[in-house]
Amino acid sequence: MKRRSAFILSGVGIAVAACFGGTYGFLKSARFGAIPASTAAFKTCPHFYDGVFHNTLPTPVLTDNSSFIGAFAKSFLTEKIDPEPTRDLPTVKIDLETLNRQIDTVIWLGHSSFFIQLSGKRILIDPVLSDHAAPVSFSTRAFKGTNIYHPSEFPTVDLLIVSHDHWDHLDYPTINSLRHKIKEIVCPLGTDAHFLRWGFQPEHLHPLDWNQSYIVSENLTVTALEARHYSGRSLDQNKSFWASFLLQRPDYKIFFSGDSGFGPHFKEIGNRYGAVDLALLDSGQYNERWRYIHMNPDEALQAAKDLRAQNFIPAHIGKFCISMHPWYEPFDRLKIGALKNGVRLITPKIGQPLELTKQIPLQPVWWEENKNLSQKQHP
Repeated sequence: MKRRSAFILSGVGIAVAACFGGTYGFLKSARFGAIPASTAAFKTCPHFYDGVFHNTLPTPVLTDNSSFIGAFAKSFLTEKIDPEPTRDLPTVKIDLETLNRQIDTVIWLGHSSFFIQLSGKRILIDPVLSDHAAPVSFSTRAFKGTNIYHPSEFPTVDLLIVSHDHWDHLDYPTINSLRHKIKEIVCPLGTDAHFLRWGFQPEHLHPLDWNQSYIVSENLTVTALEARHYSGRSLDQNKSFWASFLLQRPDYKIFFSGDSGFGPHFKEIGNRYGAVDLALLDSGQYNERWRYIHMNPDEALQAAKDLRAQNFIPAHIGKFCISMHPWYEPFDRLKIGALKNGVRLITPKIGQPLELTKQIPLQPVWWEENKNLSQKQHP
């Protein structure tokens, strides 16, 4: 009921803001960012036409072709079981400032946010450090105990990577707080419009089409690759692009899916670039009604196999309730499926640093205790 109430409050909050501040004024506030002022930069992108970006395959956001109001009503009427933990999830918090930057490291920050040190560079991916992932603070709240880092606790960020502009991946308060710590930004085409509005200088923005690369250093390159999703922070959808990313140096490759439904692009990427050492894959917040824009655990495991991933850390999981499944269900399904499919599944706690090796150590099933506590709350 809590999540249902939060969803209602979100709708009420937007309505109230619209009534008192005016719909136009609310939607034009800084938090919503901006759409590109010109489409001239997209002319060479084969996926941009009719004024918007498109997926390679037909990809309806909702499989039942319902409207926003219809989707809102269905979500409101559907009872959720264990949408969030009943107690704080276990986490690990370290001093990021003193972390040896010469040690290649990955830290999962919850949901799809990661802090990575690779080749001496500090990289932040899709950071959402707020306690909510929505235009209003009382909706899409972070699970208890999961929001452990404040932007002030981060060192200088050599590279910020943003996969697309949805609220649970591009968080205005986080970006605004980190603005003076971020050196360079890589994002999909059109997403740079948000950063320009938020005060970033254009020379530090590197918007990429799929298959375009940005050279971070002599031995580290970031390449934007295909993803199957959509974009938009308000009523305007698909005015900016979405992407997955490959971080590549001669002896190590990290693939980040961003938000993506399953498709043949995973196998194509695996064939083109070879086995990846670590895959960070969209694995939660799935639902049959939006099956084309997010992966369920079985699809995420297949994507890991298609990429020939030596290690797989699930993303889009463990911090926010955006779908209908119990919060622990993706973890359980991934654990069972990984054993059956021979996939090396790595499930760190939020904030836990892991050294980037060819075989990252397997981690304990830390969610079991909290899962059992959640299940005791209902018959």
